[in-house]
Amino acid sequence: MPRLTLPPQVINQDQAPLHQHRRLAILRRALNDDSLPLRTRVAAALVLLYAQPVACIIRLTVDDVLDDGATIAVRLGDPPSPLPEPVADLMRAYIRSCRHLPYASSRSSQWLFPGRQPGQPMNPVSLQVHLRKIGVPPQRGRTSAIRQLVLQAPAPVIAKALDYHDKTATLLVTEAGGTWARYAPGDHTR
Repeated sequence: MPRLTLPPQVINQDQAPLHQHRRLAILRRALNDDSLPLRTRVAAALVLLYAQPVACIIRLTVDDVLDDGATIAVRLGDPPSPLPEPVADLMRAYIRSCRHLPYASSRSSQWLFPGRQPGQPMNPVSLQVHLRKIGVPPQRGRTSAIRQLVLQAPAPVIAKALDYHDKTATLLVTEAGGTWARYAPGDHTR
């Protein structure tokens, strides 16, 4: 019997994290370039600011965006993460634009990123393709963002707010060269 051989599997993963300056330049373009699709700009902001995986972004619903008129937050973890002003305006504009999507199944959808199939969110691979078209490497941008976040605040706080596992966040602090050795999580009011 002839031996079956399979070609090697090619994994198209982004390699090293982006440098901080590059991540911020890409984010600045996503926020300010009105020629880019609004949906992709919002997704880019969530990847580059809050280190959200594309698979989690597409699972967000309209109810996960909390807008009290003055501030806007996204329920990524607990507590909801507030959006800074340029991103908040972008999110408001995107939510308004969702009512005018070209396919009827999306107008009544509760998904923040509705797909073409009725009742389904957007395909994560499709969103990754859209992000790459505008110059956002999803995995590298997310890695860069989370490393920066865990250097700015204690890993358990970041983990809870962004719905990361606390061990993952702690490992990322170590990889990023940060220490929060004196941080003691829990209630300190006693």
